[in-house]
Amino acid sequence: MKYGSLILEKKEYVYLKRILNISGYAEDHETQRCLINLSEELKTAHIVDEEDMPKDVIRFNSTVTVTFNNGVEKTLQLVIPMDKDFQNSRISVLTPMGSALIGYSEGDSIIWDFPNGTQQITISKVEQQETYSGIGIVI
Repeated sequence: MKYGSLILEKKEYVYLKRILNISGYAEDHETQRCLINLSEELKTAHIVDEEDMPKDVIRFNSTVTVTFNNGVEKTLQLVIPMDKDFQNSRISVLTPMGSALIGYSEGDSIIWDFPNGTQQITISKVEQQETYSGIGIVI
């Protein structure tokens, strides 16, 4: 892990903790397990102000290219739950893939328990889009 722990911007961290508490960790057992893993990782996350947020860390609205251990590459955008759109590769942070990616950075490799089994993914590229500036208040 490039930075030693997950890195999250303060407002996004508060929002994420809130939606994890409200979600009840989902009805699906596998998704629930992924979200519990994310909650555990959040306990050691490094929380920073917006201006200190590294540009290569995955956050809400980041566009991410990941490479699976079988060589398959996928580009997706990590979004808040209400903005998910699977047809346009916009995945919620509450999905197994979304919970695996948030807070990691370009170049990191992650071993995560997905619903179809444990997989290793490498974050090949991270691009920042406009963030949810009022995330703690507006949503």
